[in-house]
Amino acid sequence: MPDIMVHPNFKIDGKLVSWDGISEIAQSFLKEGVPFKESIGRFILDWISPDDHIHVQTSGSTGNPKKISLLKKHMRNSALATGAYFNLQPGDTCLLCLPCDYIAGKMMLVRALVLGLDIYIAQPSTTPLKQIHTPAKFRFCAMVPMQVQASLDDIERIDTLITGGAALPKETASILAQMRTKCFETYGMTETITHVAIKEITEESDQPFRALPNVYFSLDERECLVVKAPGIASENIVTNDRVALLSDSAFIWLGRHDNVINSGGVKLFPESIEEKLSAFMENPFIIAGMPDERLGQKLVLIIESDSLSTWHLPNLHEINSLEPFERPKDILYLPTFIRTKNGKIQRELTLQKAIINQ
Repeated sequence: MPDIMVHPNFKIDGKLVSWDGISEIAQSFLKEGVPFKESIGRFILDWISPDDHIHVQTSGSTGNPKKISLLKKHMRNSALATGAYFNLQPGDTCLLCLPCDYIAGKMMLVRALVLGLDIYIAQPSTTPLKQIHTPAKFRFCAMVPMQVQASLDDIERIDTLITGGAALPKETASILAQMRTKCFETYGMTETITHVAIKEITEESDQPFRALPNVYFSLDERECLVVKAPGIASENIVTNDRVALLSDSAFIWLGRHDNVINSGGVKLFPESIEEKLSAFMENPFIIAGMPDERLGQKLVLIIESDSLSTWHLPNLHEINSLEPFERPKDILYLPTFIRTKNGKIQRELTLQKAIINQ
């Protein structure tokens, strides 16, 4: 049995899975005919195959989805780094509640396979903890922010929770900071095999992301983050994320370079403005730049709602944390935002639809 592929303590739903039996388990998932189970079965078969790499689909949140190739040894190294950082031990329980079509779900499986964890599987939904009553506690789990928000009543069943893929609303972070569960926001992408930087969610705001061991940061000429991580990538990874670099191991994330809005010569980061607004908004929303003859781009707030919303422009002027140039000039409403398959808002398409919907 190749020890880099399957740990002898690996379990699924409390049952030990041997190297000889893992192919049979994967085939049983495929035969069930349930899409999320099929993706698990396909990935397990890929993982135990003789190939040294796996093809992975990117999410498409920042462009067209595409397939990239990742080396299995890099995926294993990523799992080992996560295990060391969070002190995960063979036999620890974890919950898989993300689709295995994408890297976040695949890597939860890899961590269990490589570290010898006991992985329980829930159908991806906004409230996965409602589906599973045993075990009562999980040592480790990864969720997207939407799942975290909907699972707050049950979140203390998890000892260590990581969340990423989208910004976590400030109000949700404040609630998590009061809980027994140790919660962490993560920074990463498909190309970095999920997270390369982590920040603990505490009552102290504006904490920087800090690198995992053997990960180093620098900037390119656009002031975008460059990731050097020899254990998980053969070459440096140049991102489209604008950051304030504090050291070669810490940064504050500002926003996506391709989302920057140039309004009257002032460069604005939608994600930073959204973070300031998140405590005041109930509905999903985004900040975007709409073409404007005078300013070049006009800052607008787009709310996922009908036009009966009680939000009006004067309300924005009462938010002291917003700088004058960060206050949207207009509000657009859209009944339903355009999202990727894994729930990320597609900003440009949503903006265009909102403009047409006016």
